[in-house]
Amino acid sequence: MTWISAVPAWCWWLIALVIVAGGQEIRVGAGKSDASAARTELADYRLQVSERDRRAAAVARTEEQRRQAVADEEGESARQKLEMAQGRAVAAEYAAGGLRGEIARLRDGRAATCDTITAQQRQAEASAVVVLGGLLEESDRMAGDLAKALERSRIAGLTCESIYSVISREGR
Repeated sequence: MTWISAVPAWCWWLIALVIVAGGQEIRVGAGKSDASAARTELADYRLQVSERDRRAAAVARTEEQRRQAVADEEGESARQKLEMAQGRAVAAEYAAGGLRGEIARLRDGRAATCDTITAQQRQAEASAVVVLGGLLEESDRMAGDLAKALERSRIAGLTCESIYSVISREGR
């Protein structure tokens, strides 16, 4: 009789069960360590992503502040130009008022000096002077209004263009 047959069958089953359970325990332990390593890698990845997002937000904030500073600077320059244009418009309006006064004086003087001309001629010439003077006054007033509007839109357009060119040039 050999020593193998001396060991009862239930012991062989117990030995097989212990070997299988030990193998499973080793497998579960390896799985746990793999899961732990995966969790650590995931945490590291999340940290890297959040750090990258934080830096990108800081860069975007800095760029936005730079662009706003450029826009504010150009806006201030435009306001100064508009104030200068407003001053020139006031001076031009003052000069135009003087011209209108001179036209009115000439019209009144024309009527007074034309006593030697016949009544019909004097009336026709006076009405022509009045019409021409009125047209001149109205065209002068319209030219002043158009000049103001043109100057405002020109300054606004140049400011917008300047802001765009500075921002696009520095953004490269």
